[in-house]
Parts: sequence; structure tokens; C-alpha cells
Amino acid sequence: MAELTRIAMWSGPRNISTAMMRSFENRPDTVVEDEPFYAHYLIKTGVNHPYRIDTIKSQENDWEKVSNRLVSEIPNEGTIWYQKHMCQHNLEGCDLTWTKKLVNCFLIRDPKEVILSFAKQFKLTTSAQLGFTQQLYLFEKLKNETGQEPIVVDSKDVLKNPQKTLSILCEKIGIPFVDEMLSWPVGPRKSDGVWAKHWYQNVESSTGFIPFVEKKNHVPAKYSNILAECMDVYRSLREYSIKH
Repeated sequence: MAELTRIAMWSGPRNISTAMMRSFENRPDTVVEDEPFYAHYLIKTGVNHPYRIDTIKSQENDWEKVSNRLVSEIPNEGTIWYQKHMCQHNLEGCDLTWTKKLVNCFLIRDPKEVILSFAKQFKLTTSAQLGFTQQLYLFEKLKNETGQEPIVVDSKDVLKNPQKTLSILCEKIGIPFVDEMLSWPVGPRKSDGVWAKHWYQNVESSTGFIPFVEKKNHVPAKYSNILAECMDVYRSLREYSIKH
């Protein structure tokens, strides 16, 4: 019997998190989960995101019930369960004890790239919207409580060399790398959240990872404090990146 693996990939918005989910879903042994705490986040914060009502209707919103399910039996007889999580969904007071039962990975991205992308879609007022501080909090919590360093992967490294970076990532997780992770069929997936209709147009038209191109624009001065705070976190996590 194949060993069962539950992966929690912790990211923030405007990263390559959905492309990474596509990559893992294209494996023959993997089932994926798309942002299972999104409805909980929307209800608790009152944030008005696109497809807010549809999202709340589509998901269980009780934190404890969701977290208990995520460490239970893997759906559809899969042997690998890839869970795409947004760190900003981890609100203060939420119990994160369950995370120690999974293989935790942290997908990071240069804050400059994140801010430039995020600010096109939403009004940016605090770093909490971007998930960096929540990423570092969970990383340090897991590191201190388990005595092991969680896996960190930089989206830039994935885009620059998908095969090499994903091979190292799979080795760290303890699963074999397969070539199917490098490309996938175009179009939507049944596993996508209902919010995909607003957010996933680019990934739905893709068949693989888009090569990295550095943005030349500068982050507006009004975001300088947010950028500085997030850069501190990014540099801290980057030190643990699997390519270092």
C-alpha cells in the first residue's frame, strides 16, 4: 500500500499558487483542495471579495470542522492530498495545531511583485492582506514546535527552472517527481473554487509555468511601509528556500 501524504502549501495572494495546484493535480496520484478556509475568512472579516456569497455557500465555514477534515482520509482514494492555503486566512485566534499533521510548505514571492499585482485588484491598506506576516508566524511556530524547518520554495525559482525546483521540492516532501507536473491541459477544473471565474483566467489559459519576467515598475511610495515590512519577512523566509 502506497504511503499517504498530506501537503499544506501556504502562500499569499498574487503568487503562482494556482499554477502550483495545477502542477500537482496533474499527477496521477494526487487530489487537490482549493483554499478550504476562504468562506471562514470572508465571514469573519466581512471582506467584500468577488463571488463572496457564492464562496460562502459553497464551503463549510466552521474552522474546526474544516481543519479536522483536512487531516482525515484523503478523498477519491488518492495517496497525495495537495492543499492550497492562503496565509491571510489564518486569522488571530484560529487553532493551527492540526498543521503539524501535514507536510507544510511555504510558497513565497518577492513583495514588490505581489504588491504591484495585488494593488491592481484591491485597495491595499495593510500588510495583513498579503499574508507575509502570517506566513512567518506559522513557519516559526512549526519550526519551534517540531524542531524541523518547514519547506520553503520561491516562486521565482519555480518559474526560472520548473523541473529542477519541483524535483527538489518533491524530494523534500518525500514523493517522487513526475514529468506530468511540468504541464497540464488548458481550461478550468472541477476542483477549482467558485471564485475561479474571477481570479483564474490566466491559469485557465495556461498549459504550464510561464517563464519568469521581472517587473520593471516601481512600487508606489504610498506602499513603502508595507513593502518594507513584507521584504523583511521575505528575506527571512528566503534564507530557508530549497535552492539555498
